[in-house]
Amino acid sequence: MKIEILGTGCPKCEALMNNVRAAVGELGIEAEIAKVTDIVEIANRGVMMTPALSVDGDVKIVGKLATVAELKALLG
Repeated sequence: MKIEILGTGCPKCEALMNNVRAAVGELGIEAEIAKVTDIVEIANRGVMMTPALSVDGDVKIVGKLATVAELKALLG
């Protein structure tokens, strides 16, 4: 599974990264976690609000800081 956090590095983007790491750890799943900070790349994916979350190339969350519980439900 490839999980990408789309955002420029704002505090909410960093918090989403931390929440994703926590959710993956609690679920005990294998995942590649990456950040996409390039505005053009983010826009090319149709994302106009950050933070956003992409799972295996499919944008799942836009403009929201998901909680660990929400991420576990999404990823589990």
